[in-house]
Amino acid sequence: MFDVKTHTEKCVEWIREFFEKNGKDCNAVLGISGGKDSSVAAALCVEALGKDRVIGVLMPNGEQFDISCSYDLVNHLGIKHFAVNIGGAVEALKAAMPDGFDLSVQSLTNLPPRIRMSTVYAISQSCNGRVVNTCNLSEDWVGYSTRYGDSVGDFSPLSKFTVNEVKQIGRYLGLPEHLIEKPPIDGLCGKTDEDNLGFTYAVLDRYIRTGEIDDPAIKAKIDSMHEKNKFKLELMPIFDPEI
Repeated sequence: MFDVKTHTEKCVEWIREFFEKNGKDCNAVLGISGGKDSSVAAALCVEALGKDRVIGVLMPNGEQFDISCSYDLVNHLGIKHFAVNIGGAVEALKAAMPDGFDLSVQSLTNLPPRIRMSTVYAISQSCNGRVVNTCNLSEDWVGYSTRYGDSVGDFSPLSKFTVNEVKQIGRYLGLPEHLIEKPPIDGLCGKTDEDNLGFTYAVLDRYIRTGEIDDPAIKAKIDSMHEKNKFKLELMPIFDPEI
């Protein structure tokens, strides 16, 4: 049984301790998608630091059909926020590629989140900030993040919580239900996370926490993704000539 009160309180205290050691009086800066992860991460930081020390960055890529959810979150929490449309930067970089060089589908898919992270860091560095990573355990388990995009940050309050647990924390903190249960869309190719993964977060969360899973094929897929994507969470390998 997940003790949401205890885990939330411990996480809030951990955030306070991080800032005490790594940036007294600094601000928590994070990208706001309007989904559960950025909403809960922002709410935890408000609880830990107060709303005056949390800054949200809204980063639509051109037109974003669900941008209203991002505004709902920052207005609900009462935090300072900036809106930066990254569409022009994405198109400019694509246009700057050499003639005859075609970016792969995967490169095009991961370009916006990498530009978003550059944007968040630019604002953070200009606002005495520390960047909040908003990935959760379920996503990290199967590598469902963009390397040097949403996979990075200066501290990560949610990386040990599954999707289900993140939702419980959101409810405990009083977030609007439509933000907690907003269908998770990758923001890259327009599909839901679960469409892309081929299994539900409920199945994945159960497997992570209990080791139980009903479908052997899905188990094999999750295990394979977990092994192949471990490198995303590890430090970059460094050659040591002394070894």
